[in-house]
Amino acid sequence: MQNFDMTTLVFLALAVFVAWKLRSVLGQKTGHEKPPADPFARRETPPLRPDQPANGERRDNVVRLPGAANDAAAAPVADAERWKDIAAPGSAIAVGLDAIVRQEPRFEPQGFLVGAKSAYETIVTAFARGDRKTLKGLLAKEVYDGFEQAIAEREKRGEKAESNFVSIDKAEIVGVDVKGKAAQVTIAFVSQLISAVRDAQGNVVDGSADAVSEVNDVWTFARQLGSRDPNWLLVATESAA
Repeated sequence: MQNFDMTTLVFLALAVFVAWKLRSVLGQKTGHEKPPADPFARRETPPLRPDQPANGERRDNVVRLPGAANDAAAAPVADAERWKDIAAPGSAIAVGLDAIVRQEPRFEPQGFLVGAKSAYETIVTAFARGDRKTLKGLLAKEVYDGFEQAIAEREKRGEKAESNFVSIDKAEIVGVDVKGKAAQVTIAFVSQLISAVRDAQGNVVDGSADAVSEVNDVWTFARQLGSRDPNWLLVATESAA
């Protein structure tokens, strides 16, 4: 009985020693451990970059026309250089751009022109395809109604239009008008375009399927300054001589 008790005590002592060593190597719980990662759990949203919108807001429309209040801030520019390559100092265009910037300091005309060129190409090609959905998001109601009527008449005749851009050679601001919060920017476009209309049999009845033509258009975009809606809508079109 004494030998059994001594043997038991030896094993108990050894077990206590091993347990103590494991505890010292593996550590012990502190009450601050993180639970095992759940592969299906929602990840924490990373910090926003300065150019990202907060609260899940969308910053872009179908095409990008910078100038909304939530655009990234541009670096201050000296008055003499403010509208370099855009408008002459003291001109009506410069005065109009100043009026926009007083209400939306982040408006940047060079970026606006890049977006306007994209909008111009998108609208022309959408009109040729009869893509009413795209047009509706980019045009003021009156302009959309005119475009939609032209598309409907073309479809009634069984005709299909084709428009392929070769290049947009020029996009220049030729007018700016600000009345209260209503702003309008007019842009003259010069583009190289292959355009044709085919009848139901596939014959070209207008334009050319091969020849490149120079097209001159003057389009006006409008927007309510200070609005949360970043969209500039096309409100007027005309063909330049």
